Amino acid sequence: MAATRQALDWPYPPFEIPAELYAAWDARAHGAAAEAAWQRRFDAYAAAHPALAAAFERRMRGELQPALAAQLPALLDAAAARTDAVATRKASQLALDALAPLVPELFGGSADLTGSNLTNFKGCVIAGRDRWGNHLSYGVREFGMAAIMNGIALHGGYIPYGGTFLTFSDYSRNAIRMAALMKQRVIHVFTHDSIGLGEDGPTHQSVEHVPSLRLIPHLDVWRPADALETLVAWAAALQRRDGPSALCLSRQNLPVVTQRAHADGAARGGYVLRDMAGARAVILATGSEVSIALQAQALLADAGVPTRVVSMPSTTVFDRQDAAYQDAVLPPDMPAVAVEAAHPDFWRKYVGRRGRVVGIDRFGESAPAPALYAHFGLTAAHVADAVRAVLGTGAECAA
Repeated sequence: MAATRQALDWPYPPFEIPAELYAAWDARAHGAAAEAAWQRRFDAYAAAHPALAAAFERRMRGELQPALAAQLPALLDAAAARTDAVATRKASQLALDALAPLVPELFGGSADLTGSNLTNFKGCVIAGRDRWGNHLSYGVREFGMAAIMNGIALHGGYIPYGGTFLTFSDYSRNAIRMAALMKQRVIHVFTHDSIGLGEDGPTHQSVEHVPSLRLIPHLDVWRPADALETLVAWAAALQRRDGPSALCLSRQNLPVVTQRAHADGAARGGYVLRDMAGARAVILATGSEVSIALQAQALLADAGVPTRVVSMPSTTVFDRQDAAYQDAVLPPDMPAVAVEAAHPDFWRKYVGRRGRVVGIDRFGESAPAPALYAHFGLTAAHVADAVRAVLGTGAECAA
């Protein structure tokens, strides 16, 4: 250190900034003048274009248009009215079609997978060099996309969202973590969320990704079961101003499992989807496995075993609810079985050591989705067997 000081001819004590250097780097006066000049230009702009100036200021404050809250109930009505099976990645695109006119600050994109992630929406404009747009093709650079979205959110004025396959979230992870750390409103659209994507095989089939994303503090992770829950997830992600969200969506079509009355419960992260008088156990599920839970409930009902099915599209949001609500949905003294096409360990916090988790603790395989679900035991009969096991009722349901 002494030799370095001598070579630089630096006689000053540690941590002392010489006055002439401080003065040379002091840009306060220049900055104040630049800010004042900008403010004069903006004041002139606001006088000439008051509506546009007000919209700019609203967007920079991070506030949404009142029209979103006003029209959201009607959008939920429309989503609940759907009767056709639809992949939640497609339900996400339908949600964007409905929400984009109400949220002009949306800025979307995808890491070279727009046609698969379905992140484009009706009327979106592809952005380019020196060309305005609200949808960007990021190329095959998941981390770059996630980092750019963080920068857009930090600047303000836009709400960025971007898509890729869920298994590629590993490439984005550090930027996702930084968005959570900085509490920035960034929305990640992760499609092809499980073995349900089929023949692409284990390189593309997420197993550990949803549970590991749930471990990132301040990241809201959503895994919706149908079109209504998907719209609820999008609305929650847009309305949340203090952190990022990840929407984990299916490639395969999923049946309708909800009704309009379930929207408020879905917005709380978890809710009783279907109950039975005298329920003896809870079947807890997310996303594509909610329909399996309902099938298992029907099997058990035929055998005289009443159960409750809980859909939990967002464990992170559910965990923020008060204890009374959580206990009303998941009674502490009621045995529980969870089912999710992902690594099972995460669900122990809900089912306890005596509960059961039907999940996947190994990598996937290349085969059609129905064959994979049967191969890995993600079936209604297997879930019903797990319920019988926690209840100690002995005989297993037929496969």
